[in-house]
Amino acid sequence: MRLWTLHPRYLDPQGLVALWREALLARAVLCGQTRGYKNHPQLERFREHPLPLLAIDAYLAHVHAEATARGYAFDAGKFEPVGSVEPIAATAGQLGYEWQHMLAKLSTRNPERYEKWRGLGEPECHSLFRVSPGPVAAWERVRG
Repeated sequence: MRLWTLHPRYLDPQGLVALWREALLARAVLCGQTRGYKNHPQLERFREHPLPLLAIDAYLAHVHAEATARGYAFDAGKFEPVGSVEPIAATAGQLGYEWQHMLAKLSTRNPERYEKWRGLGEPECHSLFRVSPGPVAAWERVRG
């Protein structure tokens, strides 16, 4: 499961579809509708939010908006509409780690998109997050 801190605009089609499916799975976990993935580290920051279900719905709404802008037909009935929700804290270290991780994926899976984004200095985060200085998140499984 990868719930990107990055703005979904950077994802290739496969990445955006995977994000949608994984965020829906995360929603199901937070609603107690699954047996698996209950202790997945990517869910920690949503569980720590004062309103976890509203937070994941806000996350999904933003992914849905990106998909709609690209002409995809993701089902908005899979999440509840959300007004405003308190942002989730994220760190610049986490955003940077995810950026390098995503670029590595794109370099093999979608070289054209990789070329488009590889020179970008500072990527934008998903609108649910507010980034401040700091290291990679403790819950992240850093790969060499």
